[in-house]
Amino acid sequence: MDAQERKALVRQYRDGHRAVVEALRGLKDDELDRSASNEWTPRTIVHHLADSEMTSAIRLRRLIAEDDPLIQGYDEAQFASRLTTDRPIEPSLEAMRWARESTAQILERLTDDDWLRAGTHSESGPYSVEDWLTIYANHGHDHAKQIERSRGRS
Repeated sequence: MDAQERKALVRQYRDGHRAVVEALRGLKDDELDRSASNEWTPRTIVHHLADSEMTSAIRLRRLIAEDDPLIQGYDEAQFASRLTTDRPIEPSLEAMRWARESTAQILERLTDDDWLRAGTHSESGPYSVEDWLTIYANHGHDHAKQIERSRGRS
């Protein structure tokens, strides 16, 4: 991956929060727990994003700061089923926003050597800073599309 590809992915990563907020625009409280697509509800998606963003922020920091870290996976479905039932979504949207913003600031300052750092993911094996960016650049956008589907918009 060259510097231009990384820059584009960092821009996409930074834009993920905006995409989610846009997908939620106009959503009424009674729509938070319904899904026209039989996927996760908007409430579940937003809380998942907060959990995932906080986890991913630590993963990136470990990849950069530690030598050959073991990046632990977690059961996203279990988190979603146990942690997302009725809480308001605003704090989770803010957690996503600020985890992404603070992480984007780190990404924008990485050296060429930092981009080469890697560890091992407990579920998927070798896991580099570039792998991390490829996954999380799309994550917010993918879930924004899922929110749109849950609202019957696509």
